[in-house]
Amino acid sequence: MASEDKTLEEANSASLSSPGSWRERILVPTVLGGIAGAGVGLVSKYRKVHGLANISATYATNFAIVSGCYCGAREFVTASRKSDPNDLMNSAIAGFGTGAILGRLQAGPVGAMKYSIMLAVVGTTIDFATLNLRPALKNLQKNGDWLKLPEWSPIQVLDEEALAAKKAREERLYAQRNVHNLNKEKS
Repeated sequence: MASEDKTLEEANSASLSSPGSWRERILVPTVLGGIAGAGVGLVSKYRKVHGLANISATYATNFAIVSGCYCGAREFVTASRKSDPNDLMNSAIAGFGTGAILGRLQAGPVGAMKYSIMLAVVGTTIDFATLNLRPALKNLQKNGDWLKLPEWSPIQVLDEEALAAKKAREERLYAQRNVHNLNKEKS
């Protein structure tokens, strides 16, 4: 019984302190949040008033701050509860707490309740979707065909024969262009 508790504690501490694991669970979503924020800024109705660069930077910063706070809170809750990082209850608790703090700063006590519920729902939904999509994406990557271009695409991967033929064609065109340019200079 005691040995089982020790192995459970060792497994939890190893998963929580493994190098890069918490960093990629905080930094990657924060950067993606910033990119999403910049995209929202590109289509914002305020871009004409404040300027495209300013509004995109503002949205990117705000999205990155919110996602960074949420992911940090999720890691804190995971460490406090000593649970699996993929537990959705961690997401709900972190979203509720982060939304309450950021909502209180932004809109007062009424905003705290509204933001806490909103961030708990949105954060848990995103975590649920990523947990369900991760195995599907890994299966696509294992096949090796996950990024295969269709036949009709103008971008094609050439084999050695096709590459040699293309190079020969380009050299002929280059030689013809040089002859044409020389003829122009002589006349």
